[in-house]
Amino acid sequence: MAKKHSAHEPLLLDLTDVEKPPRFAPPAFAKWVLNIAMWLLFIFWVAIMFASPSESAEKFTRNWTGAASGSVYGITGSIFLLYSGPILAVAFLAIASLIIAGEKDLQLKKTSKYPRFRLRTFPILVDGPFGVVSAAEFIGICLFVMFVLWAVYGYTLQNLNLLSELQVPSELKGIVMLELSGLRFGAIGLYFLAFLFLPITRGSVLLSIIDIPFEQATRYHVWLGHLTMFIFTLHGLFYLIAWGLQGRLLQEILEWRDFGVANLPGVISLLAGLLMWVTSLSPVRKKQFELFFYTHQLYIVFVIFMALHVGDFIFSIAAGGIFLFVIDRFLRFCQSRRTVDVISATSLPCGTVELVFSKPPNLRYNALSFVFLQIRELSWLQWHPFSVSSSPLDGKNHISVLIKVLGEWTAKLKSNVSDMSSAEGENELAMANQYYSNVTASVEGPYGHELPYHLTYENLILVAGGIGISPLLAILSDILHLTKQGKPCVPRNILVIWAIKKSDELPILFTLDAESICPYYSEKLNLEVCVYVTRESDPPLEEGKFYKGISSSVSPPSKGSRMSVLVGTGNRVWSGVYVIVSVLGFAILMALLDIFYINPLNIVSWWYKGLLFVGCMFASVIIFGGPVIYLWHLWERRILKVEESADARKDDVLQHSAGVNSVQDNLVPKDRAVSRRMYYGTRPNFEEIFTSVSECWGNVDIGVIVCGPETLQSSVAKECRSQNLRKGSLRPVFHFNSHSFDL
Repeated sequence: MAKKHSAHEPLLLDLTDVEKPPRFAPPAFAKWVLNIAMWLLFIFWVAIMFASPSESAEKFTRNWTGAASGSVYGITGSIFLLYSGPILAVAFLAIASLIIAGEKDLQLKKTSKYPRFRLRTFPILVDGPFGVVSAAEFIGICLFVMFVLWAVYGYTLQNLNLLSELQVPSELKGIVMLELSGLRFGAIGLYFLAFLFLPITRGSVLLSIIDIPFEQATRYHVWLGHLTMFIFTLHGLFYLIAWGLQGRLLQEILEWRDFGVANLPGVISLLAGLLMWVTSLSPVRKKQFELFFYTHQLYIVFVIFMALHVGDFIFSIAAGGIFLFVIDRFLRFCQSRRTVDVISATSLPCGTVELVFSKPPNLRYNALSFVFLQIRELSWLQWHPFSVSSSPLDGKNHISVLIKVLGEWTAKLKSNVSDMSSAEGENELAMANQYYSNVTASVEGPYGHELPYHLTYENLILVAGGIGISPLLAILSDILHLTKQGKPCVPRNILVIWAIKKSDELPILFTLDAESICPYYSEKLNLEVCVYVTRESDPPLEEGKFYKGISSSVSPPSKGSRMSVLVGTGNRVWSGVYVIVSVLGFAILMALLDIFYINPLNIVSWWYKGLLFVGCMFASVIIFGGPVIYLWHLWERRILKVEESADARKDDVLQHSAGVNSVQDNLVPKDRAVSRRMYYGTRPNFEEIFTSVSECWGNVDIGVIVCGPETLQSSVAKECRSQNLRKGSLRPVFHFNSHSFDL
């Protein structure tokens, strides 16, 4: 007999009506074992890095490399296995765990019955250079700071011991100490480099297994980037000062030796890194986004010349994370080559553009997803992230985004769409002829949370600033669709707080027609919307026109190109096979290179072997991973044809009941609207709002989802922290979740 759930027990999409398997059923037990193994491997990997500054760790590394020096892969293979092998093994286990878990495992996950704090949703820091920082993120930051302090201390002790053993003359001790310090900071930088590329691997199984979405992981990449470049800058600075004091600065900079570290490639790599670092600073990035974007493509120069600088066996310390990024980057390249049909392009009065793209039914996403968009008429290189404004339940064949004019790229896009609208008004035939020439789009993604966490909260507060309402519309649409289907997991109390500058932004809200999605939803859902118009003291004279909904027909074309299903967060089996085959291909290429080229010809040049190492990384992804991607593409096309045939048969059956449905639709009253309050000339008082909610909703978990500028996030996080710290036995727990992508 199927288990029944209480109406007060929020579940996540309980689509099945079967009993849960026993706690230690084979799939569940296998996943539990895999998770334990993943954590043990990850802890071992971090411990190796953390212990590296100690003398015992150096002794262990020497013994390890000595024992493996006679193998096919030599010292490079032993170091790669020790420092990069664990993270690749974690990726393999994560693939297996995700495949075993499947979708049902995610759907049956539920929140705790009793309100409690969570490290990932409890804000600790709300102001400062890091922005809003949760308790879990704060612990991570502290661990990295501790490692820096420990590494500097440990390596300084080693340097002092080395100076005493070498019996360096007193007049040269300062110079030797500078060079040794520079060497040690270079080693610390390599350890951070091992982590740097992991957060920006958009389709990474590592991010999926711990449910960290890409937009949130990007923050960690930014933090690690600042720290890594600071360490590498010290590394180069110490050497420059030492060489300058010896009077051989230019000679050392231009040095490109075969055996040992090559200085000139290191200088080139450091300069590329510094250029990326400077242009990524917030004041430069926000004012000159194109400069930031183009200079950040220098990461290729940075990585390749880093390998030339240190050689293959030293570079292999950080190669694991970089290799996973290369694997993901090639998959994204294959997906993004396709141009996607733009079903509709609408320019709203407030200057916001709505684009609706054609997608195949078997491309999965959720309301919290992001896509990266390229418009070739605007730029062949620029990709911009946008949160989706549609729910996957809105339709299987399309996905939509809302784009506000905030810079040069978005202004050009709006101009193109406006030109299309003008052409349609003047001559529909001309419009049809130039439609696709005005907007030629490529879409990468979707990416986002593995788990639609907004469905795990029975009570929700959605806070948005300006165009930040876009993902919240997708969340509301998701909830309304599920309410219509009678799912017991859907949140029941929802408060939407939207702050806008002027009332001409109100039409964005009416791109969501709640009544048409779920008639009589107010009987099942307590939904309230509060809109704050901050720069207008009174309602406009023609206020009624802003409340008029904007409708656009969304009809997927029968012919044309849809979004590609080749995405790392898509089919877990194929994406897992792609990763595993690419890694095995790399091992095969390195073995063949050692057996038939490096060893027979006695190649000992460090920089050249570093170049071959990087070349094998790229070649393995193309030679071994490429065919997997092609087979994946063929498989998905076959699955798509099967699903389309099934949908066609289903549509034929539904046509018989079309008359009945039309009669029922006519009976739905259209005069009811969302409970909405308008406030002019004021900003939201979050202390007052949250206190009122606490008294009204009582001792429950409340999910707070914020999408907007940093000041808005900071204000909401501060109030969440304040309310939680003075929590009583009958007060709720506010869980802060940011859904903002700040590049």
